[in-house]
Amino acid sequence: MQESATTIALGPDPQASRLLEKAVVGAGAQVGELADAEALIWTGTPGAFPATLPSSVRWVQLPAAGIEDYFDADVFAAHPDVLFTSAAGAFSHSVAEHALMLLLAGVRYLPEHLRATSWQQREFFPHVGSLRGKTVTIVGAGGIGRALIPMLAPLGAHVIAVNRSGTPVTGDGIPEGVETLPADQLSRVWSHTDHVVIAAPATTQTRHLVGADELARLKPSSWVINVARGSLVDTDALVDALTRGVIGGAGLDVTEPEPLPDGHPLWTLPNAIITPHDSNPPQLRLAAFADHVAANVTRFVAGAPLLAIVEPRRGY
Repeated sequence: MQESATTIALGPDPQASRLLEKAVVGAGAQVGELADAEALIWTGTPGAFPATLPSSVRWVQLPAAGIEDYFDADVFAAHPDVLFTSAAGAFSHSVAEHALMLLLAGVRYLPEHLRATSWQQREFFPHVGSLRGKTVTIVGAGGIGRALIPMLAPLGAHVIAVNRSGTPVTGDGIPEGVETLPADQLSRVWSHTDHVVIAAPATTQTRHLVGADELARLKPSSWVINVARGSLVDTDALVDALTRGVIGGAGLDVTEPEPLPDGHPLWTLPNAIITPHDSNPPQLRLAAFADHVAANVTRFVAGAPLLAIVEPRRGY
């Protein structure tokens, strides 16, 4: 007698479910109703998450890499016996490309050129330069950081990778010579780096990770790039540093508050680049999430460890 396939529920977004069904079936499971399911691939918002789940559900896949809103909605506390996984790593390459774009745009003084309405050549642009020979620190060397490192290497940049444990960042595409520091030694970095990319998770410990003191220790030519969450950077301190020329500039795909209100100083500062949290655009997001779902369903069916397991005590 053939063993029945693992049943996985999808929802509530029907558009997403159509693509995800192919991913689930292709990974060796079947799609069914939540009442009969062993797992749930969630495609809704944190606030709409079910208050209770059937006792048969052992695993829930969330659709986002950043899961702080699920803590706010008490989703994890309400389901202590369920294993949750996030989408961390699923969108890494898209976000890493965006981070590199913001960094290069800043270093090459692109905002000045984009605002120009006539042909203006100058003998000198303040702080315009190159990434060759410069040190770029990636704070949060998870999926995004690991995707960004191989993009920086051909440009001749030296990378300092900061992660929670300090375990050396190695693997396919990671060049030799990447310096790795544990998060508790981050204070060593600020005065020894040229630029900073923020890609760490948003937790109570990482709130305002970059504030006035950290900005003051950077160079007048330094660019700060944030593709994580707006809460990791103290917005008031950043505006002050940009206004006074303490740092070269900031490239922000995320802000605090978000959306950034009309009339906010960041919109008009010449050394700030703002993009509306679209480093992971919708036309790329669902396909990448489907690949992530397929990989995790394959592991779930085989009884193997899942990718991007959420650890509520750590906040991500």
